[in-house]
Amino acid sequence: MNTNYVFKRTEKKYLIPENKFNLFIKRIDPYMTVDKYGIHTICNIYYDTDTFDLIRKSIEKPAYKEKLRLRSYGIPNDNDSVFLELKKKYDHTVFKRRAELTLKEAENYLEHGIVPVEKNQILKEIDYFIKMYKPDKKIFIAYDRMALFGKEDETLRITFDMDIRSRLHDLNLGSGDYGNSLQINGYLMEIKISGSLPVWLASILSELKIYPASFSKYGTIYKDIVKENYIELFDYDKSNNLTDIRRNDKCLQVS
Repeated sequence: MNTNYVFKRTEKKYLIPENKFNLFIKRIDPYMTVDKYGIHTICNIYYDTDTFDLIRKSIEKPAYKEKLRLRSYGIPNDNDSVFLELKKKYDHTVFKRRAELTLKEAENYLEHGIVPVEKNQILKEIDYFIKMYKPDKKIFIAYDRMALFGKEDETLRITFDMDIRSRLHDLNLGSGDYGNSLQINGYLMEIKISGSLPVWLASILSELKIYPASFSKYGTIYKDIVKENYIELFDYDKSNNLTDIRRNDKCLQVS
């Protein structure tokens, strides 16, 4: 299986409390439709360096950042489709390269370097990323999502994520979607659009006083759990260069 996808769009995140969520859903109903999957579960494994360089850089909010993840919709078996995604963000614009593989093909590729198909441009970009960072799977994150698309413009998508959970062990998409809950007040909403925000949507957001929020699932979990409980503080020199890394035995659970 070698279906590939390329996306370029703007994505904005919002944290919405329960009361505003209900009002917002009612207001956008004339313009948006829930997709055919309804509320569904998304599972991800994020890849990073041994010292979590990718997420630490992302937290600093640079103009350019990138990440690699393996994603499934639901809990897959070896022959079910999963998506290997290289996601890049530059100046608020998201570029996503996505290759569809079976779970077994993806694991063979990521863990043993076995390429399942003839290398196309997307796999070449992922290969370059892997050679540069030498990433390994670091964290599993799952959540339940409700997604809507525009009735007039289907490229406009609004998603609501809830019940975010994660684990630092058993890093396999086929092992289930269990994990420790990440507590947020309400829902994580994301608006994804290839053009400008529709006037009607901008008006509703303004009326309900719903404002963009800087929020990363991986970044929040890294700061709240991984950094605090599994890895000791890094020592930096005055130039912010890494001079010493001290780990405790618990760090072995992350790798």
